[in-house]
Amino acid sequence: MKSYKPHCRNCDEQYSTDRWKLGYKHCMPCGEKLSKEAVRTVVPMHKSNYMMITDMADLKGINNKGGFHNGL
Repeated sequence: MKSYKPHCRNCDEQYSTDRWKLGYKHCMPCGEKLSKEAVRTVVPMHKSNYMMITDMADLKGINNKGGFHNGL
């Protein structure tokens, strides 16, 4: 059986199979670069827990009583 050699989705370089088994799809340098570009925030919800938001579109209408956003 031939062993799998994973390639980075960003730069197409080979990276460790152990890293691939952990679920990473990028090599270490590309993964570090991409992680620094990601934007996250934590939002406290009324009478609930904190939620981590990674998509700004999810924040629209989050404080609206009905939860609907009309796009204005």
